[in-house]
Amino acid sequence: MTYISDDIQKKAIGALSRLVSKPSFLSESEPNAPFGKGVRLALDEIINIANELGFKTYEDPKGYYGYAEVGEGKEIFGLICHVDVVPAGDTSAWNTDPFELVQKDGAVFGRGTQDDKGPTIAAMYTVKALLDKGLTFNKRIRFIFGTDEENLWRGMVEYTKNEEEISMGIAPDAEFPLVYAEKGLQQSYLIGPGSEELNIDLINAFNAVPGSAVYNGEKQGEVEEALRKHNFKYKKTDDGLIIQGKSVHSMNATEGINAVLRLGIALADVFKNIEILKFIKKFGEDANGSNILGDIKDDVSGKLTLNISSLQINKRESRVQIDMRIPVKIEHDTLISDIEEKIKPFNLRYENFDYLKPLYVPKESNLVKKLMGAYSKVTGDETSQPGISGGATFARTMKNSVAFGAMLPTTPDYMHQANENWSIKDMRTAMEIYAEALVQLVTE
Repeated sequence: MTYISDDIQKKAIGALSRLVSKPSFLSESEPNAPFGKGVRLALDEIINIANELGFKTYEDPKGYYGYAEVGEGKEIFGLICHVDVVPAGDTSAWNTDPFELVQKDGAVFGRGTQDDKGPTIAAMYTVKALLDKGLTFNKRIRFIFGTDEENLWRGMVEYTKNEEEISMGIAPDAEFPLVYAEKGLQQSYLIGPGSEELNIDLINAFNAVPGSAVYNGEKQGEVEEALRKHNFKYKKTDDGLIIQGKSVHSMNATEGINAVLRLGIALADVFKNIEILKFIKKFGEDANGSNILGDIKDDVSGKLTLNISSLQINKRESRVQIDMRIPVKIEHDTLISDIEEKIKPFNLRYENFDYLKPLYVPKESNLVKKLMGAYSKVTGDETSQPGISGGATFARTMKNSVAFGAMLPTTPDYMHQANENWSIKDMRTAMEIYAEALVQLVTE
């Protein structure tokens, strides 16, 4: 059965146009807009759209979150969404205005069309389509609108503090068929003594393997010799030595080449008394951290990944920042205690920055089985299997929840990129999948 009409998709695209027009990236906080005016405008707009659809709504007066729901019952089926986006970046790289929805070439273009405004609107209008067909729900369907997903998830902290728990749910913020396990995400610092010998300040994002590192400090000739000894690629320029690597997301750290680590290994050959460099040399280029921690893995989500993305050394202290994607069955506190013990010989101490607990809903669960059934029924894809991820979605903030769509396996990934867009055909397929899933989970 087909649930989505041309008219309902047209209305969904119209609503998406309104939402895309709000530049909802993190900016300076204002009263009742903790993440900036643009984010609050997007939250206001999604609540307006939900009201127009006839949903019951609530908007946190402080601007941290909102929700919209329909249906009756004690149980809540959650659709865990977010209305914030990353900035547009270099607008000259866009062929359209990133904050004006443009339809062309069979797609809708604009920041948030894939992540996560497009999937949010698609799911909302799917529920509207089911209501229009006279279906009734045996659970409340609640759309939860987060506001800080691209940063520190502070809006969801407020939501979970103040609101009812859901019974089960999905985050339409990944790809089909389904992500049933997301590794724990731990970001931390390892801090040691300073040095009079060396001053270096290489800071990069936690969640990316650094693809280059510049060294213009003391003993450049000896450092260059060490780089050659290790067969590390570099360029010699007027600005110093540029160590060359390959940048990837931290969750795929084993596929990258870490330029900061390569520089650290070379520096350890030259500055032999600096403890943090001794640690880096011992760590090596093994992004699973096994040279320090041994083989950390489980039978669900595989091996630990550990990315060292920064290196700072000055007279006062030395530090690196680390990003770990922790297998779902590994006990977090035990792992951290082990790290603290393993870094003691290098005179380093551990300092927490941020932690997100893992997501794990067994493949044998009713939720996963019914969602997979809905995906297979609509697409005819009987071979794709539910997957695991080192990434993070809001699904992990709620019990019994998984990431489910909205991108198809064949959908090109434009999230966080210039010219972000979503195929109108793929959007329609995603809406049909959501409709079938909701029919199976909240009407039977």
